[in-house]
Amino acid sequence: MARDSDNKNYKVIAENRRARFDYAIEEDVECGIVLTGSEVKSLRLNSANIAESYAEVKDGELWLINSYIAPYEQAMFGHEDRRPRKLLASKRELSRMWNETARKGMTLVPLVLYFNHRGIAKIKIALAKGKRTVDKRETAAKRDWNRQKQRLLKEHG
Repeated sequence: MARDSDNKNYKVIAENRRARFDYAIEEDVECGIVLTGSEVKSLRLNSANIAESYAEVKDGELWLINSYIAPYEQAMFGHEDRRPRKLLASKRELSRMWNETARKGMTLVPLVLYFNHRGIAKIKIALAKGKRTVDKRETAAKRDWNRQKQRLLKEHG
């Protein structure tokens, strides 16, 4: 199968870059997202933000909380910009996520919101554990060392 970037319909709408710095990501799951028509139109214009959002399992359903999708100006019936949005996942994935968050104290963090190769809006949710300040410093130091190492290899061949 072709890579996502090679596909003409694949399009990243919003990315949570801070998540990989603040959380140690164990695994990620692709979920569908229930949207209204004006929300889809707004997403096609790249007007969304998932940086402050999170997901939670409530009453056997997965919900995306505090995500921002800008109102679509030409819509006859608009939408609420920060409403909770239902995420679509299999029952097995839902129960596993609920167990991980309830028992192990993990968090469900959205990583990227995108249109897949068929033009359907999807969101990638990660099961993550919060990093302490020390871990964040180690990550930054490792990243800086790798950059410096690449520069040295490039210069001295």
